[in-house]
Amino acid sequence: MAASGPENGNGGIISGINVTPLVDVMLVLLIIFIVTAKIIVLPAVKLDLPKATQSEQTQVVFSVLIPVQGPTLVDGDPVQDDTALLDLAKRAETKDPDLRAVINADAAVPHGRVIHVLDVLKSAGIVHIAFGTVPEEPPR
Repeated sequence: MAASGPENGNGGIISGINVTPLVDVMLVLLIIFIVTAKIIVLPAVKLDLPKATQSEQTQVVFSVLIPVQGPTLVDGDPVQDDTALLDLAKRAETKDPDLRAVINADAAVPHGRVIHVLDVLKSAGIVHIAFGTVPEEPPR
């Protein structure tokens, strides 16, 4: 009974709260959480990958180093201008269509210069491009 007092009319003091609706809502939320957690954990596509006893995978990397001063270096050799970089990138891409380019730029190099080299590599047909970084040393 929710009301107390001498009469059970509308003027009585409510001394208790009905928690049944709250429990119902919490159970529904719990069920939704359990179902969605199970969906999130399961991968969308299950794969049964084959296993190989002898496997060698070599990855060709087209390394581009952009220093603050001086010419751009491709695989350690200096490149004078963008046309030479474009020619080297096209030749490397025709040798290996799955070529990966890694751009290592000094932190002080302007952003526009890095984007320009990125555009040159993309115009050569290289689609797999990464940026090289060095992990920060933890403070001592």
